[in-house]
Amino acid sequence: MKNFILFFCSWLMLQCTAIQAQETNNVTKERQLQAIQIDVAFLSSDLLEGRETGKTGEDMAAKYLVMRFEELGLQPKGTDGTWFHTFDFNFNSNPHIKEGEARTGKNVVAALDNEAEEWIIIGAHFDHLGYGHFGSRYTGEEKKIHNGADDNASGVAAMLYLAEHLKNSEAKNFNYLFIGFSGEEMGLFGSKNYTKTPTIDLTKVNYMLNMDMVGRLNEEKVLAIGGAGTTPIWKDELAKIEVNGIQIKTSDSGIGPSDHTSFYLKDIPVLHFFTGQHTDYHKPEDDSHLVNYKGIFDISNFMLQLIVNVDGKGKLPFVKTKDESEGRKVSKFKVTLGVMPDYVSTEEGMKVDSVIEGRAASKAGMQDGDVIVKMGDKEVNDIYDYMEGLAQFKEGDKTTIKVKRGDKEVKLKVEF
Repeated sequence: MKNFILFFCSWLMLQCTAIQAQETNNVTKERQLQAIQIDVAFLSSDLLEGRETGKTGEDMAAKYLVMRFEELGLQPKGTDGTWFHTFDFNFNSNPHIKEGEARTGKNVVAALDNEAEEWIIIGAHFDHLGYGHFGSRYTGEEKKIHNGADDNASGVAAMLYLAEHLKNSEAKNFNYLFIGFSGEEMGLFGSKNYTKTPTIDLTKVNYMLNMDMVGRLNEEKVLAIGGAGTTPIWKDELAKIEVNGIQIKTSDSGIGPSDHTSFYLKDIPVLHFFTGQHTDYHKPEDDSHLVNYKGIFDISNFMLQLIVNVDGKGKLPFVKTKDESEGRKVSKFKVTLGVMPDYVSTEEGMKVDSVIEGRAASKAGMQDGDVIVKMGDKEVNDIYDYMEGLAQFKEGDKTTIKVKRGDKEVKLKVEF
């Protein structure tokens, strides 16, 4: 009986300890989710007026990043020991006019120095479209702020999460450089300028991770990862990671429409993390209440696991990849169908994320979620086939588009 009582007391103490640990973990997770939400909410607030490079909102966002880096105990690693890496550029919203407005943008650069020989760069752009004078998909007449919660306050929040956790991580074989890039929306200005005048020796960079639009993880939890061919181990290492049901869709190319491209072109292995485009992309509607904060949390932990797993792998060899659109004869489009592609779909064909009202697809009866499998005589197996097919039409042309809709195949008569 005495032994049973001792056993029961020991078991009860273990259960209490487990409950306390679970409660602590829950509190910690809640705090981390709140930090992500605060970062996104502030950076995408109207106060920052869309964070346009060279404007007051960009400066406020940069100062916020400095404050957060200081809170996390990181060190400035910009130019001359400051937090900033500045660059001059000529802004012009009309590409047909040579003259423009002279502006200065600023990257924010912070270091976690583990006294190692080599570095890992983790970056996300913090600029956006301001009031939409350039790059906007908004068609209204009223001037509106483009807050860019997903694009790319989400990526910045993920970067800050990684900074906090890597500071306390056992992954100490590399130093970490965290860069908030500006000028991305205008043509990768910030990252291009950083790679031209870096504040560390780029030959000592092991790899670069870039988060751009990681705030809309879908119900299937599909995470698109570009650059998986830029070093031999990426695909195997990515496949090993299991974080809350995340499914990955990889592409090999190190070239893409975000800041990782600038580093790939310096022969540095890269990865680009992305949850896909949506109807609010480059519109005023891209606001913080639509962001999937748990998704950012899971993606950040996925990336953290990758970093920890390859910490002991040494210097990763660089592999030059083929641009996935290379060799495809895609002409300039004379027409548009009026759909938003689903870039994270794993289905064969070109899945439609959303149909734009009043355009050719909408008038033909196309629906969100349809998968285009044929345009006229052109079989469509992926988005590149879709672009090739679209390029063969001009205004006024008519064709038949075959789509998969659930278990059915539907033929739609389209007029461009």
